[in-house]
Amino acid sequence: MGLRINEVVPNFTADTDQGTIQFHDWIGDAWAIMFSHPKDFTPVCTTEFGAVAQLASEWDARGTKVIGVSVDGVEDHKKWKGDIETVAGTTAGFPIIADEGLAVSKAFDMLPAEAYLPDGRTPADSATVRSVFIIGPDKQLKLSMTYPMTVGRNFAEILRALDALQTSAKHGVATPANWELGQDVIIPATVSNEDATQRFGSFEQVLPYLRKAKLPS
Repeated sequence: MGLRINEVVPNFTADTDQGTIQFHDWIGDAWAIMFSHPKDFTPVCTTEFGAVAQLASEWDARGTKVIGVSVDGVEDHKKWKGDIETVAGTTAGFPIIADEGLAVSKAFDMLPAEAYLPDGRTPADSATVRSVFIIGPDKQLKLSMTYPMTVGRNFAEILRALDALQTSAKHGVATPANWELGQDVIIPATVSNEDATQRFGSFEQVLPYLRKAKLPS
């Protein structure tokens, strides 16, 4: 059974290129994003890790920690960081979990329980380790998405989704398709028109069940 939205994510202890972590303790009171990869020294993954590195100030501004997962060892991760930083043109300051035993990949349902790494393996042997998990300070899963090996992830979209999740959690609202910071939000159906007026002032009733409003400043 896969990990569901609003379930507490598995806790684990793992080695990273920056030392050993205990996952829930590492998250602390922050938001967290864990992004996984099937193998070090692969082209698409290198560009993705580079994109994460380039967004360091954006993650910090949102109180969010980022951490990678790859089913290779710590020494490979340390060497790969050099390639990532060459592509990114900046320091890759986030840790990368060494999931050689596949414990994390299996706990997050990226691989089946019987999976193993064969000798001479290729990225295809762990192709499904291509996921993103956004986790709240309550250690609950807020969003997950999985990509094939041939499609690089859009980290601008992951940043947008993080903004939407944080806005929803802080203000008790929902967000429409393609929403970005500063745009109108959706008033949940559980909020009466009277309460909506008290909370947001005027609002637009597009349909009986679709009401939009600006967030109070």
